[in-house]
Amino acid sequence: MTAAMSVTGTDPGPAAVERPGDRNAARRSRWAAKGSGPGRYAFLPWLLMGLGAFSHVIEGRSGNPWLGGAALLAFNSLYVFVVFAAFAPRRRAGHAPLYGLAGLTAVTFATALGYGGSWMMFFPLLSLAAGTVRRLRGRPLTLGVLALSCVAGALTYWDHGHGDLAHAVSIGYGTFLSGLVTAAVLSLFDTVRQLETTRQELARSAVEQERLRFSRDLHDLLGHTLSVIVVKAEAVRRLAERDAQAALAQAADIEAVGRQALTEIREAVSGYRDGSLSTELERADSVLEAAGIEPVVRRSGPPLPPQTEALLGWVVRESVTNTVRHS
Repeated sequence: MTAAMSVTGTDPGPAAVERPGDRNAARRSRWAAKGSGPGRYAFLPWLLMGLGAFSHVIEGRSGNPWLGGAALLAFNSLYVFVVFAAFAPRRRAGHAPLYGLAGLTAVTFATALGYGGSWMMFFPLLSLAAGTVRRLRGRPLTLGVLALSCVAGALTYWDHGHGDLAHAVSIGYGTFLSGLVTAAVLSLFDTVRQLETTRQELARSAVEQERLRFSRDLHDLLGHTLSVIVVKAEAVRRLAERDAQAALAQAADIEAVGRQALTEIREAVSGYRDGSLSTELERADSVLEAAGIEPVVRRSGPPLPPQTEALLGWVVRESVTNTVRHS
């Protein structure tokens, strides 16, 4: 039989060779991103800003304290609902936070128009709650918070008889900062979580690629080496009686193949093994001749890039192994 192999300078591209993954990526990604950043409970202490309104209700300085108490309870309940819904994975993608925010807005404006004074502090709290709603990020939130800040400042100025401009500016400025800073901080931590999740996925992918590389190397190395040893052992058996020198040469080849296989397995384990087309062609010539197959090797074209050499070396090795095994 005659086996013909032709190699040209066509480059299949570097993407055809699988590169070993970073085996340390999994170790560097142990930090869990799920618990990073402020949670829903971090926004509850801000309700203390409404203590002024609460004291007015308790002391009876607000008209109709029962109605004021109900409004205070409604505001706190809606605020807690909006914040908790904004941090709940199942609810924040729906309309529940928006419905809660609409109710909170209605209560805030009703109390501001009905009572004024310390009840104006509910505007920064409303803006803060709006900043936690993911669906309002970006331009919608900025425009909404800007409009709310202007209205809050105007109502505060009107409530104080067109005299206390500093207080009106502080309420408007506080309202503006509360919403935008909250949204910016939460967006930053959301980005950090996404980056950490991506890094963990890349680490898992690197580990999987390393496992595939190792299994591929072992399959190719052991399959090829054992096939060569079997073929040359058969040649030793055939030549032992009639040509002792040729049999000894085949036995020496078996020893050399075994030593080379040990070296390649060590390289495969360490991840630094790189195939060579010239070496594989020389081995193919020796193996095919020992199996009674006459190889014909033709090489043409310019020198190939190292990655292409490695890829074609694997092709030659696998082809020769299958030829010897199944012929």
